Amino acid sequence: MNSPLRRHAPSVLVAALSSAFGVTLLEITGVLSQLIAGDGTTGSSGTVAVMLQILAMVFIVIATYVGAIVTANTFATIIAGRTRTIALMRLIGSSASDQRKAVAREGLLVGIVGAVLGASVGTILTAVTVSISMANAFIPRGDYVLLEPVVGVPVVAVVLTTWLASWIGSRRVLDVSPIEATGVAVERSREDSANRRGRNIVAIVLFVVGIALLVLGMLVGLVTALGVLIGVVGGLLSFTGLVLGANLVMPVTLRLFGRMFGRSATARLAAENAVRYPERSSRTTIGLVIGVTLVTMFAVAVQSFKTVIEAAQRAQPETYQGTSEVLNGIVIVFSILIGFSALIAAVGMVNTLSLSVLQRTRELGLLRALGFTARQVRAMILAESAQLTVASVALGLVLGTFYGWAGAQSLLGSINGSPGLVPPAIPLALLAFVVAASLVLIVVASIAPSRRATSIAPVAALAIE
Repeated sequence: MNSPLRRHAPSVLVAALSSAFGVTLLEITGVLSQLIAGDGTTGSSGTVAVMLQILAMVFIVIATYVGAIVTANTFATIIAGRTRTIALMRLIGSSASDQRKAVAREGLLVGIVGAVLGASVGTILTAVTVSISMANAFIPRGDYVLLEPVVGVPVVAVVLTTWLASWIGSRRVLDVSPIEATGVAVERSREDSANRRGRNIVAIVLFVVGIALLVLGMLVGLVTALGVLIGVVGGLLSFTGLVLGANLVMPVTLRLFGRMFGRSATARLAAENAVRYPERSSRTTIGLVIGVTLVTMFAVAVQSFKTVIEAAQRAQPETYQGTSEVLNGIVIVFSILIGFSALIAAVGMVNTLSLSVLQRTRELGLLRALGFTARQVRAMILAESAQLTVASVALGLVLGTFYGWAGAQSLLGSINGSPGLVPPAIPLALLAFVVAASLVLIVVASIAPSRRATSIAPVAALAIE
């Protein structure tokens, strides 16, 4: 049997990336704050420093939230594939509580190892970045302090969120009955998912309240930069509502885009598979939705950020004299750091898709036994993956554009010379790259596991549980 760490290697990687993100962010933010504090040429260095600290808090929250969502999603997928094993343990006397505690212990171990590893890598990367920047005169030479007590915050946060994510992701253990050890466990159907009224109501309430808080944050942002903190809470609540209610949203979105792939047998089967089990489709797509949303959000936020700052500089050039270089540096730093979150989401998406395909070996074997060739099965998986990708990218672009615009507006709407409400600035070239990269990633992530799953003889595949 594989060790827990090997079995959860992708989750360890997600935890490490989350920890590295938070540690690197705090350390670089500290360096920039020291740089700004010693810069006497800017007339608003205090304001910039405060905004920098606010942004640091915002992105630490985003990093830990993304890591928790992706980890919970990964554990939920793993549990879905271990249903019969858990049921067998229940059959021989183990309780659902004992099984869930075992999964939670694995999550705690994953969190500790990933957090420590990520913190070490993050500190090394920061030290190297600062050294290179000083050597190339990008920043003045000085004794910059990297290791502050606050650096421990993201490390502890990653451990706790990973443990909590594993506990939440393993809730399905409570639904596994011993009798499932004697049969074939299946995913919840579309009808079963739609009938979970309590969860669906909570999801709708969270989404509506979150959107309302985002709008409130934008309005408060016209008075104070602290409006962005209200917006962050609204963003987290609304996206959590979307995650919880994905079984309601994704079938509608997938059915809409499923018609794009023709009426062949493989295309129609792929379209039906995508909506037959909403929970499986939601687990597969949520990582990509997160990635596209994050990248789009930051891209739109940066463009809107520049639009507001440039308008303020034109209105009050004396107030913002000498701040362009500092602000450009901040934009570059946060542009690099957001890559951590995108990478976290990408790892989660690839891992979830691979697990999903491999866990459907028996289902694919049945198709082979009914007359589908291996090539047709791979074409079906590719069409299903493409359908999921298009739907996820479309949803992520819409969410990211709104979140990015709301974030920039709530943070900068109150600065001196601000033009007030501005329309969202959308960098079309970058978003086109995001769409292309998502399509490539989903193809790469689906081909290898589908080949492994279809390389098994149909009879042998039907015997796999």
